[in-house]
Amino acid sequence: MNATPKLSAPSKMPCKSWSLPAWETCPGARGKGGQPVDACRTCYALQGRYTFGAVEAVRKHNLDDWKSPDWVDAMVKHIGKSKLFRWFDSGDMYDAMLAIKIAQVVKATPHCAHWIPTRAYKDAAILPVIQELLDPLPNVVVRFSSDSVHGETLDNVEHSSTIISDESEYVSGKGRVLCTAPKRKGKCGKCRACFDPRVKVVAYHKHGRTVNPKMFDREMAD
Repeated sequence: MNATPKLSAPSKMPCKSWSLPAWETCPGARGKGGQPVDACRTCYALQGRYTFGAVEAVRKHNLDDWKSPDWVDAMVKHIGKSKLFRWFDSGDMYDAMLAIKIAQVVKATPHCAHWIPTRAYKDAAILPVIQELLDPLPNVVVRFSSDSVHGETLDNVEHSSTIISDESEYVSGKGRVLCTAPKRKGKCGKCRACFDPRVKVVAYHKHGRTVNPKMFDREMAD
């Protein structure tokens, strides 16, 4: 079967993205007892337009498509001459082989700056792939997402992100950036902080409604 990746075009972003079904491919979003960690209780990718049939169909397609032998070549072709690319506006690197393939895509597109937000660092099989194959590449920033919604950050991490519920929780400093998208009606505009390796921590404002608990009844993807 030939790979046919389907890319997304999030209205907020200045670039396209490749995504998977949220929660089903987010093992790092699950806390004790299988319940969502605090930062994922208001997951935007489990509500609104993300629940539309056509949108869900794209992500489910990608869930099978990445396993095709020629997926890496197909992704490189789809990225083309793009200067920016975001991975996972929905879903995560839930499988070590997927992480390996993503590293191959990144390496084959040195002209493009890649940004990968993830909680897959919690997986003992995926963390080494991040550290050994992705982190050494100069054109990708893998941001480890904190589970906090009160500005708590991860220790001893090169690039990360956190969520704040109030601006008083934001800790400023060198290499730290507070997302300014709320000042532009939720758009990134010209900001490229998430892609910038010089930015060590990005803090996002908490937004969105609490997800219907039934959405978290979905099983994990194989």
